[in-house]
Amino acid sequence: MAMAAMQNSPEVLAPCGSPQCVEAAVNCGCDAVYLGAQEFSARQGCANFTPQQLKETVQYCHTNGVKVYQAINTVVFDSQMKDVAHMLKQACETGVDGIIVQDLGVITLAKEICPDMPLHASTQMTVHTVGGVKMCERMGLCRVVAARELPIDNIKKLCVTGMPIEVFVHGALCMSVSGQCYMSAMIGSRSANRGMCAQACRLPFSAVAGADRHDLSLKDMSYFSYLDKLRKAGVASLKIEGRMKRPEYVAAAVHSCRQALAGKEYDEELLKNVFSRGEFTDGYLFSKTGREMFGMRTADDAQQTKEALPAIHELYRRPYKRFMADMKIRAAVGEKLALSVKSGDICATVTGDILQAADSRPTSEEEIKKCLAKLGGTAYEVGKLECVSDGVAFVSAAAVNKLRREALESLDSQRLKNNTAIYNCGEYAPQKDSKRKKRRQEIRVHLNTLNQLDSEIYVMAQLIILPLVELEKLDKIEGKMCAALPRFDLNEEQTAQRIERLRQLGLKHVLATNLAHFELREGLAIHGGFGLNVTNSRAAKMLQNLGARDITASPELTHAQMARLQTPLPLGCVSYGKLPLMLTANCPVKAFAGCKNCTRHITDRTGRKFEIACRKEHGYVEILNSDTLWLADKLSDFETLDHLDLLFFEEPPARIKQVIKAYIAGEALNKAGNITRGLYYRGIQ
Repeated sequence: MAMAAMQNSPEVLAPCGSPQCVEAAVNCGCDAVYLGAQEFSARQGCANFTPQQLKETVQYCHTNGVKVYQAINTVVFDSQMKDVAHMLKQACETGVDGIIVQDLGVITLAKEICPDMPLHASTQMTVHTVGGVKMCERMGLCRVVAARELPIDNIKKLCVTGMPIEVFVHGALCMSVSGQCYMSAMIGSRSANRGMCAQACRLPFSAVAGADRHDLSLKDMSYFSYLDKLRKAGVASLKIEGRMKRPEYVAAAVHSCRQALAGKEYDEELLKNVFSRGEFTDGYLFSKTGREMFGMRTADDAQQTKEALPAIHELYRRPYKRFMADMKIRAAVGEKLALSVKSGDICATVTGDILQAADSRPTSEEEIKKCLAKLGGTAYEVGKLECVSDGVAFVSAAAVNKLRREALESLDSQRLKNNTAIYNCGEYAPQKDSKRKKRRQEIRVHLNTLNQLDSEIYVMAQLIILPLVELEKLDKIEGKMCAALPRFDLNEEQTAQRIERLRQLGLKHVLATNLAHFELREGLAIHGGFGLNVTNSRAAKMLQNLGARDITASPELTHAQMARLQTPLPLGCVSYGKLPLMLTANCPVKAFAGCKNCTRHITDRTGRKFEIACRKEHGYVEILNSDTLWLADKLSDFETLDHLDLLFFEEPPARIKQVIKAYIAGEALNKAGNITRGLYYRGIQ
């Protein structure tokens, strides 16, 4: 008998890309579903939900005691804010139970439009530390979807904060940390931050010599064997990935999750067959990154899926038994047949026709109870059955069945009403739209090592940005020096100590590359990095409120969009260098070649080389673009910006000085090599 989850059991959260997936998830026992409307969802490639379908889905789910979370979790442009406001208002009117968000601007807009609506931090916000959780709380969010790359000990730390933590337990893994991938956008203008990812990591890439390799493709994760560990860690919600998948996948994953959570065996082979990339991995949960985590979906995998699908239909053919129904019926001659049903804290009483005495044989209590107990095809399980009969009346089966249906319908109606929140809705207030004025631009130099810095570079640049490990080599930190904080950090406490030591040496500036870094705001000038994904004016305002001194726009904006950003903060953009296309906690070169044989690059199917920036002291690497961004001869299109960020990886001081001088003078590239204008002219979908 499958009933309500055990005490302190985390929520089972199912992915739904279509109404058919909702039925599969609910009938297999999920506690909540997450889905997207037809815009502003991080899975734009699935069917998604029309307004009418969303309304019907919420009613269906709430009747079954299942929550509905709507994903409005892409970055948005200023020109789209009115449409987002309309969608937020629709979400309020529909009565969804929460909204999953990525964009800081959408958070501020949601607070204006629907201040009572629960907001969940999407995994696209790259929250993976206690500091990040605290910043989400400060912004008014009530749940955090943690980054997929976290080990169990780090998950425990997040849960101790008291913020409900949602953890992915099954489904596809992106090579890049979510919210920090620009590869799909840069290659084909299809932005992962806009729900249009083309899955570039599934294309051929080689970390070592050899053809037809896929060294950026990870296996799917599955943590179902460790759900008790996650429950004990304090995880609030167990999230299944897969809004792009079909109903059979959803059914198999939810059923397996429910079985595992109850301490029962689940059919792992069936789970693999319905969708996998050879095998599953639990590498991130136990810090076992490496070659074993990589895999590709094969023709054999696809054939196994085809063969497995028919067997899965049985899993969701009938409703999941969620509710206990206690029933009491009274049958007496001269009185109306009366049925009372109680389920949890709701009850219903219905009556039928006045009963007559039986002509020959009275209807027995056992016969009446047998009719009442026919709850197949409903979400109810038989509880206490009580029949009070005078032993004389005739009670037809049809009369009992009719009352039973009416009573359960009344319970469903009450549950729907009780489970559907009523929100107060505000009005959308558009911001002033005008082009920024021409600015005097600063040059900000991002270096990889201290060896790239000399006195002339120090004089020419207004800010010198270096990794923590490089600044720690200095005895004294001069005023222009800025610490680039780690973009991904599994040891936040140690990093905070390192920053404090640098502060004692004179550090006054830090580059915030993650929301968690705004926890360090006391006594330091915080400069917002490109990884904060600022694409609209409201996001800029939010960062000002969090303590940013200035910000760098998302590299996914066009120059025209940047020129129209209405930000109270000085604004800049990445203007030179090899943009980090992926931030990954699993180095492909280390996995396939080993650190001793590091080639420092991967190669795509066209022969292009993508260099690897190793940040092993923090547990991640960055995969850099193969082409160098060059805008020195295009600066008239960027004249409204306050600063230009020049990213240097392995360039020697002489080359760095040439580049800086070219940007000061506005010159074309004076050295051969592949250059790109990034997305500043072609934009993204």
